[in-house]
Amino acid sequence: MSDITKTDVLIIGAGPIGLFAVFELGLFDMRCHLIDILDRPGGQCAELYPEKPIYDIPGYPSIGAQELVDKLLLQIAPFKPEFTFNRMVTALERLEDGSFRVTADEGEIFDAKVVVIAAGGGSFQPKRPPIPGIEAFERSSVLYAVRRMEELRGHDVVVVGGGDSALDWTLNLQPIARRVTLVHRRPEFRAAPDSVKKMHAVRDAGAIDLVIGQVSALSGENGVLRSVTVKGAEGDVEIACTRLLPFFGLTMKLGPVAEWGLDLHENQIPVDTEKFETSVPGIFAIGDINWYPGKLKLILSGFHEAALMAQAAKHIISPKERIVFQYTTSSTSLHKKLGVPD
Repeated sequence: MSDITKTDVLIIGAGPIGLFAVFELGLFDMRCHLIDILDRPGGQCAELYPEKPIYDIPGYPSIGAQELVDKLLLQIAPFKPEFTFNRMVTALERLEDGSFRVTADEGEIFDAKVVVIAAGGGSFQPKRPPIPGIEAFERSSVLYAVRRMEELRGHDVVVVGGGDSALDWTLNLQPIARRVTLVHRRPEFRAAPDSVKKMHAVRDAGAIDLVIGQVSALSGENGVLRSVTVKGAEGDVEIACTRLLPFFGLTMKLGPVAEWGLDLHENQIPVDTEKFETSVPGIFAIGDINWYPGKLKLILSGFHEAALMAQAAKHIISPKERIVFQYTTSSTSLHKKLGVPD
């Protein structure tokens, strides 16, 4: 059996709502571990529109999505949450003592007294490019996420896409891969201008290759990739490669959560509006993934849900402890937890 990570609360989803839940839970001295399928905190905000302004966060007439994530990370820093990225939760079971055992897709095991599902619209799933026979190479030569860079050392890598993920990994892998080729269907890119500038500079220096076109075929056998064919304006080009990294965007699905025995309502998880608990005691759902009459899919609604969830979670984790409501503005004990100077 893999080593077991033990925590008070396991939060599935490290978007803004999952991050703020750490703050509310931390005020009640509950340790949190967050797990997310993406490779960084921030969820949809960080992955899909990091520079998009948000206008309905209280106190901020306008704040960028990534800036909001950065401020939330700063806010929860005093509580020292732990993170596991690039993992999808695949199984959940209740143990004899009433706690939960959660398993991730790489075999990691987490034991928690409370589980909080803050997975937005569900787990992000990479979009499979329309390349014939690609399924035979997935999880061996075709990778939709980079979980351990070292595993790509010495490989001929083809990265496909024109967004931030494609350019970030092109630049990050260039020093360790034998050769990196970036393939995009057109000369214009959707990534951050600074990343595009760096990519062109590395290309001009001869450290990477840039090919304009679309991958149309894969060659290899037994799941081992040998080359890819790129269809361009001037015909087909065959590129030798042992690893293909397609970044064609993400789609959201409820995923394995749908198999946990929770009541569902149109692919969402019904909760009560007192505790935001699901049909299974000890499992809570906050943010866009939950449903109740009058539900509004807003970040500020998720913040409210996290605050009430934390009160209920404390009763489960410390049933004999009396909960005293305190304001962060005036409570010296809360100031101490937050590191506020005397």
